[in-house]
Amino acid sequence: MQDPRAPSGMRDRFEALYRACYPAVHRYALRRTESADDVADVIAETFLAAWRRMDDVPDGDAALLWLYGAARRVLANHRRGQSRRSALAERLRDELAVRQGAPAPLDHHAERIRAAFALLSPADREVLALSAWEGLTGPQIAAVLNCSSTAARLRLHKARKRLARLLGTADEVPVMKPLRGETR
Repeated sequence: MQDPRAPSGMRDRFEALYRACYPAVHRYALRRTESADDVADVIAETFLAAWRRMDDVPDGDAALLWLYGAARRVLANHRRGQSRRSALAERLRDELAVRQGAPAPLDHHAERIRAAFALLSPADREVLALSAWEGLTGPQIAAVLNCSSTAARLRLHKARKRLARLLGTADEVPVMKPLRGETR
């Protein structure tokens, strides 16, 4: 059912934005959440924000960057709201893993990267994920993080250096594939 209060042009623009950007926003949420329900919530809240602020959503390629920024804020709110529940669930998973014995990793190299990635700060993980998983450039990352292009490139460079240091390599780690097996 269509909202009779919404102007036809706004509705059409939103529907076009949704069709064009849904797959990318879905991948973004999928890589950063633990459950299908969380993915659905992030997508819904992100597009709700876009609907409510349709006049603020830029045209063209910048619209996806705006949506990434909105999704990033939705995820931050989501994480704050679930922090206690997540901590309890993590503790229970750890206890069960100890009791049952953790399965051997299938790919030692991927497990090493996953473990090093987990040790990074949330800010480092986000900038690396925006670059590697979403394939964004420095200026695009800057738009999502709401900072200058120079600051985004510097954050990415430092995050890569920290990841390389955790992995025990001398060089910056240039590319990471999605850790959960998703494709871009």
